[in-house]
Amino acid sequence: MLALGAALVAAQSSQNQQTAPDSAPQLKTEHPKEATSDKEEVPPEEDTSLATEKYSFNPLQSRKDVLVGKEYAKKGNYRAASRRYLDATKWDDGNSEAWLLLGEADEKLKDKDGARDAYKKYLQVASDAKNAADIRKRLAKLQ
Repeated sequence: MLALGAALVAAQSSQNQQTAPDSAPQLKTEHPKEATSDKEEVPPEEDTSLATEKYSFNPLQSRKDVLVGKEYAKKGNYRAASRRYLDATKWDDGNSEAWLLLGEADEKLKDKDGARDAYKKYLQVASDAKNAADIRKRLAKLQ
């Protein structure tokens, strides 16, 4: 009987220890370290600044970029339009329309150097264009 009583007391004491809050396992309260910079880091596979697009002669892609750039310009977003025109010139270096529109967009963005370079390239590509005299006047203004 004595052994049975001792077993009951041991069982009750172990049961009390499990329910007691003092004997519960302690959780670690480590917090993640805060980022040291204000910018949120982007994983390398999603960082578009690291991606380099390979350009090769593709007049269809160049034409598409010009059309998209025109839509941006129509909405007044000349920065996006300028970027699309620049991409169009990379796809097809001989796309005179892209060079002209790039010059106009850069001029509206007050980027004189960019506009000057684009107009010069336009005159090289399309030297016999009807508006060549007008473009030369614009170039003279940008000097």
